Amino acid sequence: MSVTYPRGFRAAGVAAGLKPSGRPDLALLIGDEGTTAAGAFTTNAVAAAPVRLSQERLRDGGGRAVVVNSGQANAATGARGERDAIVTTEATARLLGLDPREVLQCSTGVIGEPLHVEQMLLGLSDAIDALAPDGGDAFASAILTTDTVPKCSRADAGPYRVGGAAKGVGMISPHLATMLAFVTTDAPVTSEELRSIMQTELVPRFNDLSVDGCTSTNDTVMVFASGAAGGEPVAHPSAAREELAAAIAAVGDDLVSQLIHDAEGGTHVVIVQVDGAADEAAARRLATAVADSPLVKTAAFGGDPNPGRIVQAVGSAGVELDPASLDVWVGETELVRGGTIAPSYFSGGDLRSAARAAMAAPEFTIRVRVGDGPGRSQTFGCDLSYEYVRINGEYTT
Repeated sequence: MSVTYPRGFRAAGVAAGLKPSGRPDLALLIGDEGTTAAGAFTTNAVAAAPVRLSQERLRDGGGRAVVVNSGQANAATGARGERDAIVTTEATARLLGLDPREVLQCSTGVIGEPLHVEQMLLGLSDAIDALAPDGGDAFASAILTTDTVPKCSRADAGPYRVGGAAKGVGMISPHLATMLAFVTTDAPVTSEELRSIMQTELVPRFNDLSVDGCTSTNDTVMVFASGAAGGEPVAHPSAAREELAAAIAAVGDDLVSQLIHDAEGGTHVVIVQVDGAADEAAARRLATAVADSPLVKTAAFGGDPNPGRIVQAVGSAGVELDPASLDVWVGETELVRGGTIAPSYFSGGDLRSAARAAMAAPEFTIRVRVGDGPGRSQTFGCDLSYEYVRINGEYTT
């Protein structure tokens, strides 16, 4: 049931005619009265209208419900897009009997295409009629675009439940929030405490994800707490907060794994681990540079270890380092030591064969050490395949 696994939530997903395919494309999630919320959003300067609207309403203390459409991103749509976001959320609020400030919005789909407001308004009645405590799976299906499967997760934290749903398999880069993700809990949590947990437990995890190095205009992570489990508010420091944070982190880990394993055209998951950097920021920059390198990604697709491509990506990351301190492994095979590629790699012997064997697995690791500093980071990436080019080459045709 994903987002409706916690008590105090109802959800729905219906087909409103926003997608030419006729698949479900309008989703709705609402929490009981008193639900609190927090959100994190794209850093893209051309953020979509629903992103800006939701940011404003969360700042004003809103966030009991969210309406999500797939098919049109409502980004780069100018003043019309701003009006459409207001019109659709106000209509949602009116039908639910809520203040418009309590309704958030997320959109995903083709950038620049205006929202199909008429179909969406007609579909809202169906979505509201379909709202149910077991509607989480329908919600998760209706938010998809090029995803091949819904992404759902749940966990328990003592007396509390945590649920989640996410979508996104392309235009994903670790500059927050890397897709659409919705996490719910029935724990009693203030919006301030919920925001703190989100920043420490969810933001870093979703920032560890990169499919193609492209930051979407619509990326959003939202967290809702219904308080339906009852009891005293979860506060810091307490054992209850630690349990809840751990469960939210577990749901985040699971959703990130599902997202990268369904990456557009992906055939391999590539986990890039960096250690020995001056600090975490430097390590993250290095890991992202390797994961996002088109040459590394195509090498991963072809099963070619080619350590020169990894060395090139590390050196071009804009991080100061001593080349003599650079070591690189593919799987368990060390291909670079002290900044020098092992000469035996080019003889076509056991070294290359071992690395190629590691890359043949559906998931493999590239490990990079750049010194003896405390900085460590990890990024989940994928290969770049013919299918990725086809999907994105035909995206609006």
